[in-house]
Amino acid sequence: MLWVKTLHLLFIISWFAGLFYLPRIYVNLAQADNDEVYACLLGMAERLYRFMTPLAILGVAFGLWLYLGYGLGRAQGWMHAKLALVFVLAGYHLHCKRVLDRFRSRSNRRSHTYYRWYNELPVILLIFILILVVVRPF
Repeated sequence: MLWVKTLHLLFIISWFAGLFYLPRIYVNLAQADNDEVYACLLGMAERLYRFMTPLAILGVAFGLWLYLGYGLGRAQGWMHAKLALVFVLAGYHLHCKRVLDRFRSRSNRRSHTYYRWYNELPVILLIFILILVVVRPF
């Protein structure tokens, strides 16, 4: 199970790296006033999203393996809270795709300031998930 845990952490860390960087690209896309720069940033965002999606799937799959293998679902309030936050994180990931589609169709109406705040959600989720895993407050 230590290998499963190691792979889970590796894929989750990699997924978070993508979740931290993709909205930063959105900030730059929202500010881009040059078509060439816009096309370059859009290509970066598309490739990053395609790269980080399998990482998310693998991270969640190995986490599910741990969940089932250790029997963590029984009377573990911290685990239920963590899973709820993982569902929110997965929703954020899917919403990033919707945002990417808006940039692709050039129908984005949000400012770079909005995306700077949008970029903070995975940071906040990570903080709460780490607290739940390390401290296990309930």
